[in-house]
Amino acid sequence: MINQQLLQPKSIVVIGGSNNVQKPGGAVVRNLLSGGYDGELHIVNPKEEEIQGIKVFHDAKELPPTDLAILVVAAKFCPQYVEYLAKEKNVRAFIIISAGFGEETHEGAELEQQILDICEQYGCALIGPNCIGLLNRWHHSVFTRPIPTLNPKGVDFISGSGATAVFILESAVTKGLPFNSVWSIGNGKQIGIETVLEYMDEHFDPERDSLVKLLYIENIADPDKLLYHATSLIRKGCRIAAIKAGSSESGSRAASSHTGAIASSDSAVEALFRKAGIVRCFSREELTTVGCIFTLPRFTGKNFAIVTHAGGPGVMLTDALSKGGMTVPALSGPAAEELKTKLLPGSSVANPIDILATGGAEHLGIAIDYCEKKFKDIDAIFVIFGTPGLVKIFEVYDVLDKKIRECKKPIFPILPSINTAGPEVQEFLNRGHVNFSDEVTLATALTQIMRTPEPAEQQIQIHGVDVPRIRKIIDGIEVNGYIAPEKVHQLLESAGIPTVPEFVSAEKDEIVAFADKCGYPVVAKVVGPVHKSDVGGVALNIRSKEVLSAEFDRMMQIPDATAVMVQKMIKGTELFIGAKYEPRFGHVVLCGLGGIFVEVLKDVSSGLAPLTYSEAENMIQSLRGYKILQGTRGQSGVNRQKYAEIIVRLSTLLRFATEIKEMDINPLLADEHDVVAVDARILVEK
Repeated sequence: MINQQLLQPKSIVVIGGSNNVQKPGGAVVRNLLSGGYDGELHIVNPKEEEIQGIKVFHDAKELPPTDLAILVVAAKFCPQYVEYLAKEKNVRAFIIISAGFGEETHEGAELEQQILDICEQYGCALIGPNCIGLLNRWHHSVFTRPIPTLNPKGVDFISGSGATAVFILESAVTKGLPFNSVWSIGNGKQIGIETVLEYMDEHFDPERDSLVKLLYIENIADPDKLLYHATSLIRKGCRIAAIKAGSSESGSRAASSHTGAIASSDSAVEALFRKAGIVRCFSREELTTVGCIFTLPRFTGKNFAIVTHAGGPGVMLTDALSKGGMTVPALSGPAAEELKTKLLPGSSVANPIDILATGGAEHLGIAIDYCEKKFKDIDAIFVIFGTPGLVKIFEVYDVLDKKIRECKKPIFPILPSINTAGPEVQEFLNRGHVNFSDEVTLATALTQIMRTPEPAEQQIQIHGVDVPRIRKIIDGIEVNGYIAPEKVHQLLESAGIPTVPEFVSAEKDEIVAFADKCGYPVVAKVVGPVHKSDVGGVALNIRSKEVLSAEFDRMMQIPDATAVMVQKMIKGTELFIGAKYEPRFGHVVLCGLGGIFVEVLKDVSSGLAPLTYSEAENMIQSLRGYKILQGTRGQSGVNRQKYAEIIVRLSTLLRFATEIKEMDINPLLADEHDVVAVDARILVEK
């Protein structure tokens, strides 16, 4: 729970405060004082009389009633302090800086549970243990530095790691990124990242609250809560970016399906973030860069102008933007020719607009004005301006400051000379601006933002999906494992997923009769072994009953073979859809190019079931091989609308059949008219 005593305490006690600011107990007192906390500040320390100018209480029994207690004492003493302060001093919020709890030992976990039980009994808010504290505009209850610039429209930052939070703050401060609050949740025994988002969502005021949330997540304890409140906040006008650490899986694990081999907890995280509309980041620099972008005016479009006095960075930025699917369009025509006459001889206006190393404040201002007023197709402007250390550039940054405030188009300042022009850059930041010192990092972050879809609608598409029949089929399965091909066919049929005509039998005459009926050529596949291709259990383009009979005899000799499946052979582009159940997250649905390339290329996109049509279309469009699906070099594309429909239908099937733990449809064969499932496997565990 989060309460006013935690957010805006009228009185604070530091248990374990000291004069040594090199230790947490002294540093947190220093930060409270330097942060201008104007409530009652008390300190408990049995060995000191005065700490940093404040008279000290030797025993907690001497304290008056207090709102918030910050504990910086050994873990073993924390439970008794919490109980006494909550019971006798009416403390209703605790920040426990101390370590040595569940993150270290079983005994520490028991102490942590004792503290939680006491807080729940007395209705107390609990941050930590094992954290750096809480920083907001009311009180600086942290023991670390740097302390960033705080203002109401700054970033709300929530971190599952104290040390990482400090490093992210270091990165942010150098960029001028302002903050509204910093939450270090530590072990998150009571208040986790999801809890903080829940509070921010339920108490959201668009006029008063920050519209930017940055998250560093080490564990997603409640994916549903994170999804719900992140989605809600974004729909209310907020923007959220996050790092999820610890998503990779070291080493290899046995997997019985293509999906099992490529799906991981990282796929679930990716799917969750896409569904919520959270911009996913992979480094501290990327996260703080995205945060800075979020502070600039929103814009639509992907056309950028680059104004620079250094050719190389302009070229690198152009390359990075193009790689990310954005454009730096050539500028030509009367306006471009006119601009060229106003710049120094030798300047280029092709885009990047290079005003040369000798260009100054006046030339920069002119170039920006033309991008703002004359070049209508430009959506935003990048300005790269540093110094080789020969001149001061206060005047240049004065012009840049003015143009950022005046222009309707967003201007991204890239000021790389943070050492040689340190004072000038700092003065620019002090005026309330941000700085992107590296142009490629900026382009990468912007690409992530552009590729992040809007939050998905929370609805289930059930049109044409026979849910009662799906449940009847699943309920009738008695043994865990991969289900029989006829059951697979029935489930796909119940979901409205088209399949190629097929027949399964252990009798040769029945197989041949079906092939004669559906017409040659046909495909024969062994039934029993999971990976048919690996054991020679697939025969393609069979054109006669004699060849089919011979293949039947051969396949029935394969170890573990129980029958043979025969299908009408069709042609098309091979596609793939798979799904895997991830604990707490639900089913992660994957799509991509099919056949043997699924595991080789790993060009897959993930989504969290249930999926909407817009989510499925976005998944397809995010594939690196999307151009193949569109059609290229004279080859026809595939029916992407039907592909998306099958993805949605599969996600609905999974929503009502949670016993399905893994499944592949690989391949689906697609052309410009239709998409048909050719081979599928479904693993059921009840």
